[in-house]
Amino acid sequence: MSEDNRLSVVALISGGGSNLQALIDAQAAGLPIRIVAVISNRADAPGLDRARHHGIPAEILSHRDYPDRETYDADLQRLIDRHDPGLVVLAGFMRILTPEFVNHYRGRMFNIHPSLLPKFRGLHTHQRALDADETEHGASVHFVTAELDGGPIILQARVPVLPEDDAATLAARVLEQEHRIYPAAVGWFAEGRLKLGEDGRPWLDGEPMPEP
Repeated sequence: MSEDNRLSVVALISGGGSNLQALIDAQAAGLPIRIVAVISNRADAPGLDRARHHGIPAEILSHRDYPDRETYDADLQRLIDRHDPGLVVLAGFMRILTPEFVNHYRGRMFNIHPSLLPKFRGLHTHQRALDADETEHGASVHFVTAELDGGPIILQARVPVLPEDDAATLAARVLEQEHRIYPAAVGWFAEGRLKLGEDGRPWLDGEPMPEP
C-alpha cells in the first residue's frame, strides 16, 4: 500500500509509550498506517524520545499551562486537527477527556485499557484484579466515548492470574497482550474493516461485533 493510502494516526501519550512502540513496529512491518504525530501532556514522557528516534514529530502540550480541562482540550483538538488524522489513539494518555473533545472524534478514537472491561475501569487495575481474587485478567481496546473507559469494546485479550502474581508480574503479562491487540484493532480500522455503527456498536466486515 502506498504511503498516500495509509491511514494517518495521531498518538497521545503521557508516559513511556510502549503501546506507541508496538504501533511503530507494526507500521514498520507493513501495517497500513502512518503515525504523523505524537503528542504528550508531559514534557518528560519517554515516549517522546521513541517518536523522535523514528522520525515522528513529537509535540508537547502541557495541561499545567491551562486553567481548566475545557480550554486544554480545545487547544489539544486544534493541535491534533492540524495533522488531519484518520484515527487518534490514546497510548497511555492519562487525562480524562471532555465530552466535547470526545464527540469531535466519535468513531475515530481508540483507547487501550489494562483490564477486561467493564471490570476495573480507571487506575490500578492489576492490584484491583488481585484484590478481587480474579482468576483471569487482561486488556481491552475500545472506541472512546464520554464515559470513562466505557466505550464499545473492539477486542480483548485474556491472561490467567497466577497464584504467585503480584501487580508487577500481572501487569507485564497483560502488557504483552496489549502490544498484540492494539495494532490488530488499528489494522482493522486502517483496512476499512472496522467502524463504529450508527447503533453505537463496533462493526467488523459488515457485521455487528458480538459483545465480549
